[in-house]
Amino acid sequence: MTAPTIPARYLDRLAELCRSGSRRIVGLVGAPGAGKSTLASALQQALGDGVCQVVPMDGFHLANIELARLGLSDRKGAPETFDVHGYLALLRRLREQREDELVYAPAFRREIEEPIAGAIPVFPQTRLVITEGNYLLLNDGPWQQIAALLDEAWYVDIDPAVRMRRLLNRHESYGRSPEAAADWVGSVDEPNARLIEATRGRAQLVFRWDA
Repeated sequence: MTAPTIPARYLDRLAELCRSGSRRIVGLVGAPGAGKSTLASALQQALGDGVCQVVPMDGFHLANIELARLGLSDRKGAPETFDVHGYLALLRRLREQREDELVYAPAFRREIEEPIAGAIPVFPQTRLVITEGNYLLLNDGPWQQIAALLDEAWYVDIDPAVRMRRLLNRHESYGRSPEAAADWVGSVDEPNARLIEATRGRAQLVFRWDA
């Protein structure tokens, strides 16, 4: 699939951030279905793999077996279903990465609904790391430490009807019936979306897909 065209002003902003020569970390935050992963991928493609690497927060989903042990299987995607301390540790490693160090980050595979350790190599010469996820600006518990580890945070916004349609299509494409998809969106995704939308004011920039 061809990556969407990103307006030049956003690429110019990232290029300005990178001019210092030191590692920069930019966070993309937004509600489920807002297009964070799509934007991160498009930015990486525009800037080039040698300059930019994407490290999603979703790699820190707790495994399904652990969610079952905790009684959180029906809350997957809520803040308490992530290893936030592991994510913070990775961000700190990326901040302090040595010239001779290769840092591996986990990824999340939707086709199996599980995180995969060591799936994303981040090379020391990478100037920009883009990390994307729901709760980067959450001002609660250990989550509130994330913002200080980012050079900038961008809030990714989109028309609510488009976002809802994307979510329903996503859940159905991975095996849920239309009824089960609608129930999950209403009972899990949308409460999380409201929590995330409340953090919008902490972002340095708002990226709106249909602007």
